[in-house]
Amino acid sequence: MAQVEITSFGYLHNTPPAAHLVIDLRHHFRDPHVSPELRHMTANDEPVRAAVLATPGITDLVAATAAAVNAFAAGPSAGPIAIADGCAGGRHRAPTFAQALADQLTTDGHTVTVQHRDLHLPVVNR
Repeated sequence: MAQVEITSFGYLHNTPPAAHLVIDLRHHFRDPHVSPELRHMTANDEPVRAAVLATPGITDLVAATAAAVNAFAAGPSAGPIAIADGCAGGRHRAPTFAQALADQLTTDGHTVTVQHRDLHLPVVNR
């Protein structure tokens, strides 16, 4: 199996990190930021994780991304596979998705590291 490096990030903070595959979660998945009770929480909080994972399509995207990683891992080249996933601020959707993907890839037998580039940054006022 492969070494997989997952980085979650916020598009409003900086450009996406270099990766073999970049997943943009901004436009097709509900943003917990719009809920006042979730806005100042992060993916470290269960209500945020539950809201993101209950969004239609998210678990399908996790499975599809895991399948893509497995395809990369089946190729003849060695080396880590870099995956980046981003949302607007990098505090809700992206880190929740990154952890769900890491859990799936670990189950698939990969060695996974996860970095949340922007999780610690303040809420972006939009």
